[in-house]
Amino acid sequence: MGDQSTDMRPALPSKAGGLLMGVGLGGFVDGIVLHQILQWHHMVSHQETTSTLAGLESNTIADGLFHILAWVCVLAGSLAMLRSWRQGRMSPNLPFHTGLLLMGWGFFNLVEGIVDHQVLEIHHVRDDLGGPLSWDLGFLGFAVLLVLVGWLLHRRGVERLVRRVQA
Repeated sequence: MGDQSTDMRPALPSKAGGLLMGVGLGGFVDGIVLHQILQWHHMVSHQETTSTLAGLESNTIADGLFHILAWVCVLAGSLAMLRSWRQGRMSPNLPFHTGLLLMGWGFFNLVEGIVDHQVLEIHHVRDDLGGPLSWDLGFLGFAVLLVLVGWLLHRRGVERLVRRVQA
């Protein structure tokens, strides 16, 4: 017979919820700050001008669809976290969860920066300036920083949870 005390220890929290929420929240930051407040670009502003009413309408619809996708990611992340807790897993501590949020945001920015800005060229960070590459590269650099800081924070959270389980 094995040691039953180790069988009763709760599992660490799932990473899926925090990562999905980070992807969605990163999309909201991008959409709200860069698209709406600063108006540096819209979802398809490199393909469809924003200087005409028809172009602005097309971009606004694309931005809305983008926000729906961000919302779905946050919802999926929330449901994944609830499922994890219902399975009896530990709840995440602040560094565990915050680290995952930052990594998810960084992953969103990496995909956005590579696929939308470089491969598809549907928009760039600063379409209002003609889409200079330096802003796109800075966006990717920020994405890498988010992933790195998020990973370090998450790792610290995991270490604390493991110590709590072993105590």
